[in-house]
Amino acid sequence: MARMHTKKHGKSKSRKPIESAAVPAKMSEEEIRKTIGEYMKKGMGPALVGQHLKDKHGVLYVKNTLKKRLTAVMGEQGYRPVFPQDMLDLMRRAVNLRRHIERNKQDMHNKTRLVRVESKIWRLARYYKREGVLPQAWKYDPAQAALVVKS
Repeated sequence: MARMHTKKHGKSKSRKPIESAAVPAKMSEEEIRKTIGEYMKKGMGPALVGQHLKDKHGVLYVKNTLKKRLTAVMGEQGYRPVFPQDMLDLMRRAVNLRRHIERNKQDMHNKTRLVRVESKIWRLARYYKREGVLPQAWKYDPAQAALVVKS
């Protein structure tokens, strides 16, 4: 299958090891949950928590050990993000592009990129509304996105 806004094709297979071949974690389930809670209190997002677990504690895949995704474990402990991480990253990119375009009005290439990023945001918003992650009345607004990204 081709990429969304390019003519390139991607690699089709996942390279993650299957559960039976995965290396067992060096920590117990309770220690992992406790460590996740500590990282949450420091204000880390799911991607950063997973990276720290992998690098500092040797837990390669939380799902193999806990049988739940990292975001599900964080949700059990009271971490409910307003926006999913992938949508927040796209919003951050759109805000940075808007700021760049304000300073460089003749930059047509980045205007095109802004349109593409915002198209991805709208598509992702439709998906998250359908899944119940975002409220049905939510609508992407660049000014609101700038405030969300700033905080």
